[in-house]
Amino acid sequence: MPRTMKAAVFVEPGRIQLQEKPIPEVGPLDALLRITTTTICGTDVHILKGEYPVAKGLTIGHEPVGVIERLGSAVQGYREGQRVIAGAITPSGHSNACLCGFCAQDGAGTKHGWKPIGGWKFGNTIDGCQAEYVRVPDAMANLAPVPDGLTDEQVLMCPDIMSTGFGGAESGAIRIGDAVAVFAQGPIGLCATVGARLMGATTIIAVERVPERMAVAKRLGADHVVDFTQEDPVEAIRRITDGRGVDVAIEALGTQATFEACLRVLRPGGTLSSLGVYSGDLRIPLDAFAAGLGDHRIVTTLCPGGKERMRRLMEVIASGRADLRPLVTHRFRLDQIEEAYDLFSHQRDGVLKVAITP
Repeated sequence: MPRTMKAAVFVEPGRIQLQEKPIPEVGPLDALLRITTTTICGTDVHILKGEYPVAKGLTIGHEPVGVIERLGSAVQGYREGQRVIAGAITPSGHSNACLCGFCAQDGAGTKHGWKPIGGWKFGNTIDGCQAEYVRVPDAMANLAPVPDGLTDEQVLMCPDIMSTGFGGAESGAIRIGDAVAVFAQGPIGLCATVGARLMGATTIIAVERVPERMAVAKRLGADHVVDFTQEDPVEAIRRITDGRGVDVAIEALGTQATFEACLRVLRPGGTLSSLGVYSGDLRIPLDAFAAGLGDHRIVTTLCPGGKERMRRLMEVIASGRADLRPLVTHRFRLDQIEEAYDLFSHQRDGVLKVAITP
């Protein structure tokens, strides 16, 4: 086995570069995964732009599909050569946050200080997955075997995009017969659209402007697609719902405009489920918030992780109830990672998600 590997490394804001790095060592509870397919996330673009701080020299990426190359001495229930995925969030399973049922916040609120979103380690606090190999911490809590018959691309959305989008629908507590608006139909918004349909929403309104994304939204279950460049989405949603408003509005872009629009389309007592990654302070307009008296709920979600979450998502794929392969629009080799970042960060050529294969 070689001693070094290729990895996409954060150099400085504006530069993620392919470099040679040592192959990670594994501790007793870890596993070494040989990456077979991974992808680029919108959060990686925030890192590239310097909008989300990470250490220089860190390997980026948090969506791994691969094969177990090596197991730590204490890991049981897995074998080398097994196909697995791990979630973007890799909880330990025993922290205060995990035991409170919020595994994504693993590591937050310890005696060493408050660190939100502590469960997101890959490409954030430890080396990530845009490489030939990655060390998976707490392997027994995080590795999920891939069912026979499913391809890498079929399960590629499970570690983050699918889990996050579905999480937004779940956090919004969508009920059978609900009307739901999903603002932005990027990969996370599209998965939120699928999640809303699976949870029983019967009127799903997608807001988007890119024709290719609008078409995929319809294909994946949106009942109405509103082009916000052609009409005011708030007025359109009010019209579609006969003035009632939606039960749940999902914000999947991370901007002031979409957050505010979500508030404005809620029925009294409705829920705003926020998935966007915001790069600045948000303002809550007094009228849309009904001066704080509208019985509204605002909930946030960080991608649920852990092996049980991954198993459930892969069961959804295996059952045929969701097919997210249309989200993979471009394919690159790891050697082309800088080219892939250029395409993805500038949203050219109708890109939704890219598949990266070492």
